Amino acid sequence: MELAIETHGLSKNYGPVHAVDSIDLRVGRGEIYGFLGLNGAGKTTTIRALLGMIRPSVGSVRVLGQAVGPNGRGPWRNVGHMVERPSAYPELSVRENLEVARRLHGLSDRDAVSRVIERLGLTHDADRKAGALSTGNLQRLGLARALLHEPELVILDEPASGLDPAGVVEIRELLAGLARGKGVTVFMSSHILTEVDRLATRIGIIHKGRLIEELEAKQMEELRSRRLEIQARDLEAAQRALVQAGFAVKDGENALLLNEERAIDAPDEVATLLVNAGSPPTRLVVEQEDLEAYFLRLTGGKS
Repeated sequence: MELAIETHGLSKNYGPVHAVDSIDLRVGRGEIYGFLGLNGAGKTTTIRALLGMIRPSVGSVRVLGQAVGPNGRGPWRNVGHMVERPSAYPELSVRENLEVARRLHGLSDRDAVSRVIERLGLTHDADRKAGALSTGNLQRLGLARALLHEPELVILDEPASGLDPAGVVEIRELLAGLARGKGVTVFMSSHILTEVDRLATRIGIIHKGRLIEELEAKQMEELRSRRLEIQARDLEAAQRALVQAGFAVKDGENALLLNEERAIDAPDEVATLLVNAGSPPTRLVVEQEDLEAYFLRLTGGKS
């Protein structure tokens, strides 16, 4: 696999605090890599190290095949990024901010600004000062700057922050289109786990500075716990029938929960058992743990 991002033993210490601890990342070209972690887990520190904004205490970083090092060394003409809150010149308009970025990137194509304004849905605000933009549109401006020069790799810290639901969907579709249509690699941190679940082809979970889980999206789907959820008019009678049949029953919210494979793989047999016991189910469905629940269970966080 040709790698867009590669780290070996990446660590960053601030005095006695290990913000990032021996992280080995391998992100293939064309992947959408979701980087998850609780607040303070080390996501932004890792991203800053990938972009050469901070120097690792230990370890190395390679981006698009080049070593990232001091004095701005790295393949930055082919990388777009947005870290934490997007920055902009508040007294300049959206168009003027992007024009400054175009010149800094050395782009001769003057139409690049108009194209990215349209792509990010900023047409109606193109001549508005950046300082007067809503939080969501300021986020769009930050994304526009990251994508202006059509990079091979995009590194984004919370790209959907501040966007309304429609905007979140737009950005999801935009990033998916870049990866699938143009082979752009996307490395993104996010706290909107449902969006990561829908978008990422691979997911890494960082906790207390360490990469504790790294899975393909399909693997994540397989590992999440499943359960059979049962509702009935008489839950107590249904529970007695299930216990008598040898099932370990857990209480849910106005429901009974079965985690055993024989129940999950044969829900029709459970339904037949309850009907024969005189407690027919009003609802019987196999549910799978979502990414948020899996993440919280893995990290010991609280929803």
